[in-house]
Amino acid sequence: MIEFTEEQIERYSRNLLLADVGIEGQARLLNGKALIVGVGGLGAPAAYYLTAAGVGTIGIVDSDEVDRSNLQRQIIHFTSDIGRLKVSSAEEKLKSLNPDVKVIPYQTRLTSENIMEIIADYDFIIDGTDNFPAKFLINDACVLTGKAFSHGGILRFSGQTMTHVPGSSCYRCIFEAPPPQNAIPTCSQAGILGGVAGMLGTIQATECLKYLIGKGDLLTNRLLQFNALTMEFRTVRIKKNKQCIICGESPTITELQDYEPPICDLKHN
Repeated sequence: MIEFTEEQIERYSRNLLLADVGIEGQARLLNGKALIVGVGGLGAPAAYYLTAAGVGTIGIVDSDEVDRSNLQRQIIHFTSDIGRLKVSSAEEKLKSLNPDVKVIPYQTRLTSENIMEIIADYDFIIDGTDNFPAKFLINDACVLTGKAFSHGGILRFSGQTMTHVPGSSCYRCIFEAPPPQNAIPTCSQAGILGGVAGMLGTIQATECLKYLIGKGDLLTNRLLQFNALTMEFRTVRIKKNKQCIICGESPTITELQDYEPPICDLKHN
């Protein structure tokens, strides 16, 4: 069991007061490891809340630089960061927020060649990307290696998310394959209200925290969707697809593959 310092007891006091967290739960968080793919609209708030909560090791993956158009929603980056690597900008903020947390930056784009090595040491993966090739790659890698992960997608005023753990339905149980190029607009093409990204990224962070402390009901076998214009939320039940091509009874996908290059890269999410 971790011996908490007086500073840590004060820092995490609101977590420690919760019966479902307490000393044991906080120790689990400090021993936990979360990987955030994309420190943009979804990854930025997720990274902030995981760091503030005291998740001991946080990996951040991004290959891009901070752009002025990012600042409307990617709250981990400031005006003075324009032109900096996103992982460097994010690492600086996270270390400043909580020195207890070890931040590991990966200045790269995930591919079938590197994803297995990168995700290997992490307990939970947060998909903060904004392109279908990356989402399917993350799903497939996590399913094949038995990793828990949170899917997130945003566009205009809407968001959706689900959580996968071994044995539950995966992203391909709903969407079998990536859509054709340009069939669905991206945030850089159709826009996104900044607060919507914050709403969904915060939900993803909460799912990760629940997973690490082993409490609550995760969004497994459920797809949460919301429309911020009407502020309506709905949860769609998902049955594990026995014919799923990666997690079904007779999977046809047994190794990773890269799809067409993304329409927009991580700086636009």
